[in-house]
Amino acid sequence: MTEKYKIYLSEDTKTRLINDAELFEFIKKDESVNLNAFLKTLIVNYFERYRHDSADLRANIQQDLEEASINSKDAAILADKIINNYIKSDNLRDGKNSALTLTVSGSSYEVLKIIENNLLTDTSLSRYLKDMFNSYLSIPRNEREAIIFKDTYEDIQKALKSHRIITFTSTSSSPKLVFSVEPYIIAPSKEEQCNYLLCNERKSGKPRTFRISRLRNVFVTPDTFSVDPSIQKELREKATRSPHSVSSNVQAVVRINEYGVKKFKVITKNRPIVSKIEGNLYYFDWPEQQLEDYFIRFGRDALVLKPASLKEKIRKYYYYGLREYNK
Repeated sequence: MTEKYKIYLSEDTKTRLINDAELFEFIKKDESVNLNAFLKTLIVNYFERYRHDSADLRANIQQDLEEASINSKDAAILADKIINNYIKSDNLRDGKNSALTLTVSGSSYEVLKIIENNLLTDTSLSRYLKDMFNSYLSIPRNEREAIIFKDTYEDIQKALKSHRIITFTSTSSSPKLVFSVEPYIIAPSKEEQCNYLLCNERKSGKPRTFRISRLRNVFVTPDTFSVDPSIQKELREKATRSPHSVSSNVQAVVRINEYGVKKFKVITKNRPIVSKIEGNLYYFDWPEQQLEDYFIRFGRDALVLKPASLKEKIRKYYYYGLREYNK
């Protein structure tokens, strides 16, 4: 069964939902963002949590009012008013709403029917969904990722607890490439606000990291593995520093001028941790690829002195860029 619903969202809410849909790679064949598919997943995976959280909030407010000597009936009415007029007041006062047609089927259709038949006593379906979406957006992004990829998270958590090998494909690689790994840790990247699976790949025997939102066809196998203390220690260290990269660290020295120092302070995404500073020389013990990705944005304001391999990579980047611009 398929049905279409018209809902109204503020431009800010719609934009933030689109940003999540794009980050979590809900993309159509024409490379445009598939907001409808994303919202269907959000509704199915977040509905129960939202319903219970809303009910608990209302119950707690009512209980506090009753403890203040307000009778049960009046407390219930007042609790609803507090939620609608204060907690959700921003939604009510936002007059710049735009219409959005939501096409649902399968599980998402069933959830909307449950909402329509049971939960719309004092509100419309559009308002209910709007409140649900805003509640979802109030949660930190790494937790939102766990909601959208709920099944994947549950499978990985099951494998982590029982030390079971898992297999999956990744949108970052060929769909024919199946990874078989020993999962160790799920860790959030503070800068990107995404979650990563840190694991040991069975085929290569080397530590790997995969962004959770890019995993597909996750399967928990019946095969178990023995936790390697050395691998576990290494991955735990990576989890606290740079979960998006488990490549080996290099000893790097970068000369940064006064403009580069200002950039270093404000460019926080994937910023490497400084080991020590001597004048204008900054020392790092960090993965080479992450250093390259970070300092390549500094231009002449940061010059890599060591290692030679990193210096050469950045030099070539600017050399070939300049050659193209001079054509």
